[in-house]
Amino acid sequence: MKKKLIFRFWFYFRTGWMTYFAFVLGATNTLVVTYYLALEKVPILLEIFPTFSHYVGIAALIGVPLMATIGYLHYKKAPAYSSEVDVGIERNPYVFKLQPGWNQKVVFPMYRLLTIMLVKLSNNEKLSDDEMAEIKKVLEDIDNLSKGGWINKPKGMV
Repeated sequence: MKKKLIFRFWFYFRTGWMTYFAFVLGATNTLVVTYYLALEKVPILLEIFPTFSHYVGIAALIGVPLMATIGYLHYKKAPAYSSEVDVGIERNPYVFKLQPGWNQKVVFPMYRLLTIMLVKLSNNEKLSDDEMAEIKKVLEDIDNLSKGGWINKPKGMV
């Protein structure tokens, strides 16, 4: 359990770092370096960008739509994203086993019971008391889920 907690912390740390800290730091660094080390040395560019604030504003007006377009192309048009998804699916254990939650607790038990019922009906047999109790339990779980309830509340959910 402790090992899992460490990896969860590591996941949250990487997400926070990549999504927020590295993005802000990287954008700030790029703007500062390009302005003070490159643009200040070219007099013609100083006429276009007289102050750092002007440079940041114009860079944002051009850069934000440009990066959004590149992101769109990455997800929708380039094979890069589909390759990323392929790798993710290959490594996702739940592609090859039953997901915990309502699939495991309700849907697949219902499939199992329906199959048992079909086999017994085709052999003109009746359901046992245990099978009837199992069907009633699955029906209660389905009703509970239909009303927005939980089957098993995951750890950490309120």
